[in-house]
Amino acid sequence: MPVTGFSHYNLRADRAMLDLLRDFYVDVVGLRVGSRPPFGSFGYWLYIGEQAVLHLSEARSHEQRSPHVGGTFDHVAFECVDLAAFEAHLRARGVDFRRGHVPVLDQWQLFFVDPAGNGVELNFAGSEGR
Repeated sequence: MPVTGFSHYNLRADRAMLDLLRDFYVDVVGLRVGSRPPFGSFGYWLYIGEQAVLHLSEARSHEQRSPHVGGTFDHVAFECVDLAAFEAHLRARGVDFRRGHVPVLDQWQLFFVDPAGNGVELNFAGSEGR
């Protein structure tokens, strides 16, 4: 009964925030809006290639979110290429980011937050930071 892969993560917010998140993850991170089944609620599915990795779903006006899980999510991470171009891209869009390096993995990382305050991490092969 092993887990065989990662499917997606979901961010839930009001409609105005969903639109901000959609634009951010498309324009800044590089995901694309794709098809979504005709659910009874509003939302977007954002893709990397053929995989819908981020689901944005509208919270109902009366919906109560569990307070004990509200602060447990830290960040989502994406594998990327072209570190220098991504840094220039983030700067051009006024996105504050922090750069990190994981020596054991020889991996470079960029850290920033989305409009809702969720952390985003972009990972690059070590050779890109040289």
